[in-house]
Amino acid sequence: MSAKRYTLKPTARALTPTGGFLKGFAFSLNPYIGCAFGDSGGCPYCYVRMLPIARVESVRWGSWVIAKSNLAERLEHELVALEKKGRLGETTIFMSSATDPYQGLERRLGLTRAALDAFVRHPIRRLLIQTRSPLIERDIEIIRALGSRAIVSLTLETDDDDVRRAFTPTSPSVERRLRTARMFRARGIFVQLAVSPMMPNHPERFAELTADSADRVIIDTYFDGDGANGARSRALGMRDLYAKHGYEEWFRPGAERELVDAMRSRLGIDRVLMSRAGFTAV
Repeated sequence: MSAKRYTLKPTARALTPTGGFLKGFAFSLNPYIGCAFGDSGGCPYCYVRMLPIARVESVRWGSWVIAKSNLAERLEHELVALEKKGRLGETTIFMSSATDPYQGLERRLGLTRAALDAFVRHPIRRLLIQTRSPLIERDIEIIRALGSRAIVSLTLETDDDDVRRAFTPTSPSVERRLRTARMFRARGIFVQLAVSPMMPNHPERFAELTADSADRVIIDTYFDGDGANGARSRALGMRDLYAKHGYEEWFRPGAERELVDAMRSRLGIDRVLMSRAGFTAV
């Protein structure tokens, strides 16, 4: 894997008002700009690649990360302000919408961990922590201290490691992420598996693997979740990439139907939600 450019920069604010796809959340919280999981062909479907923020640096997406050096101080200030206004108990936050809060740099800088400490001191209504990284296990006791206010949402697009290696080679293995999910659920923490976007899979096996690993499963597709009925995913080259690997039949509306049916049959309809309705079920 190539060398990455890491930069420390202060941020003017920690919390960003949100809406649209994440309309169930008042704010998003991104401790980093950029995402190292996107390097070397990783996460080719990521819509953030097409946003203006992806052009903050002149080199390719995934090869650089900017850490918000004063994130902890800004977040503390903003949570205190919400508390003074009596809004803290109704506040919902999605961490993170445009980066992974547990990418490798977090191991050294601890910005996400500092944010969690702030939420322990200033409890909000709900914090959803979205990641694909087992590094989150480091903070299991802090997250546990948040009680029912926390949702741990782990990205798991497929049950097939051959598919994972083809499309998301920089991501942890399927079994490693499932192990993380089971660990958190065993400690009484609400665990959500985000099959987002759904990649080629074995529906019955996938359903069986998730049954004891998650309290809830969210299934999203390139057509429901990219905000443009698949156009943005096609522009990112996903249709061509599927064809290259012989998975053409999976890149179409309705390809998720068999998995949805298998998941709901195994887990129950209330534990399997779709796309925006699932992500906003806070």
